[in-house]
Amino acid sequence: MAGATGRGAERPGAGPSGAGNGAKARVGDRATQRRPGPAGRAVGEPDPESVARLICLRMLTAAPRTRAQLADALRRRGVPEDATAAVLARFAEVGLIDDAMFASAWVESRHHGRGLGRRALTAELGRRGVDQGDIQAAVARLSPETERATARALVERRLADTVGQPAQARVRRLVALLARKGYPAGLTYQVVREALDREAAELGQPSCGDLLLGDGAPDDGDGTSDDGGGTPDDVERLG
Repeated sequence: MAGATGRGAERPGAGPSGAGNGAKARVGDRATQRRPGPAGRAVGEPDPESVARLICLRMLTAAPRTRAQLADALRRRGVPEDATAAVLARFAEVGLIDDAMFASAWVESRHHGRGLGRRALTAELGRRGVDQGDIQAAVARLSPETERATARALVERRLADTVGQPAQARVRRLVALLARKGYPAGLTYQVVREALDREAAELGQPSCGDLLLGDGAPDDGDGTSDDGGGTPDDVERLG
């Protein structure tokens, strides 16, 4: 019996010594839970770069985004700047972010889909944080001939809607159409006058294109007029 008692006293945790070891283990567990993780984070706290990656992937799944758009979203969500920079650099490296490609696709889509001119396209890309070099390269692919042809098509489609209106009202509506789409004033006046002259010749009537003096505002040499050429900032709302 005594031997059995001795053996029982030696069981781990059975005596005062074992109880002390168990208490130390529990204290150790609590200390581990409070121990800070990498970069001073508490254990279980989300890694900022993981959070940034998840936010960016969700946004890019919904629609293409520019680097500036993603950076703005991460800043609003409170992601630290160093984590934002690291994630965006990695995304650019693997091709998930490509502002030059974004700009090119934007110009192609918005010009052929909405009929926007180069001025409006430049303004839209600028508001999305695209670098001016990428903007200029993308817009340069839209030739003056293509822009003029699109402007003519827009006017031709709207011309029939203005039949029967006073001459000044017709001119004003057609000019305003192209101005809202971001076309320069010189091109706008020329295209509208040509359309009205063509219509008048077909009907054997005087053209109200005479209300447009000359060829319109002078061109400043880069395909735009020096008088502002409309309000491209309103294009996304009106166009």
